[in-house]
Amino acid sequence: MTTSIAHDPARATEIPAEADRNRAPSLLDGALHADLTPEGCDLGYWFRAVPEGTLAGDPMGRTPDVTVPDHMLREGPLRQAVMQELAFRSMAEEKAARAISYLVAHAPDLAGMDFYTTQLMDEARHAYAFRGHLLELGVQERELETVMEDLAGADRDAILAPLEEFGLRVLRDERDYIGGVITLTVLVEGVLAPTAELSERKWWPFDPAAAQIERAAGIDEIRHLSVGTTVVRRHLERHPEDRERIGELITRGTGLWSGLPVPELTLRREQLYQQGLEEHRDLAGAYEVWPGRRLADTTAEERMLTAAEWAQNTQRARLADMGLAP
Repeated sequence: MTTSIAHDPARATEIPAEADRNRAPSLLDGALHADLTPEGCDLGYWFRAVPEGTLAGDPMGRTPDVTVPDHMLREGPLRQAVMQELAFRSMAEEKAARAISYLVAHAPDLAGMDFYTTQLMDEARHAYAFRGHLLELGVQERELETVMEDLAGADRDAILAPLEEFGLRVLRDERDYIGGVITLTVLVEGVLAPTAELSERKWWPFDPAAAQIERAAGIDEIRHLSVGTTVVRRHLERHPEDRERIGELITRGTGLWSGLPVPELTLRREQLYQQGLEEHRDLAGAYEVWPGRRLADTTAEERMLTAAEWAQNTQRARLADMGLAP
């Protein structure tokens, strides 16, 4: 089942299901099945659906009743694990927001310009929200930049910097709009989305505020992945001669990904989280991190491999929807 959104003034007061915090699918389901267009997800859509539906008035994307539990305010592996994740995610989202400015500048039509303007705002908000939760966890605002650097600076340099260099070469230097959309949709968000999905699921029992922040960001990512797929699919239908060039770009990008220390980073974080899980196993209870699998029974390696499998499935599905399946 797919969701197709078209501009309809009669629906001006409705919150679309895929943007509603209570009705939206999971990021994995949405990434695999949503079918959205840049015209349907225009500025009018965004101003209605995101502030009122996804965020419901809270820029962090949380409900008023959520609080940070006491155990997350005490030093320990759980607190360290979530802080490392959010510091890295904030850095990644900041880089994405800056890079998307080139998609706004080079968009060949108004629909693309408007949509990527909204995505730029989404990514900037994600970075803001992830930083904001670090403050809620007790980091002093005057020390935030230094703490984030200590938590994730090395990982940023090892993983995000090469990705940024690759993307800027396509977007800024070559002014390749469709290549930039591919880089963002397939090589960045299409790979990172499943990790974000795992993060949301694993934090619900321990840090519901972090989980809700991830949930709101994930709802945005459904829209980003789906619209990006539509943009590429339309381009290839109009310009089939570009298929080989885009295929080569994807090959170069996936080659870059395969050489980055992402598995090492993921395993290191999951091992730290595992220490916290063992310490607070009672809080996990019978909660299932995915159907039929209790979080308390999982291992760091299992969670990492599951997220990698989700990433492969998501990337294959997006490529097939674009018309780029092998």
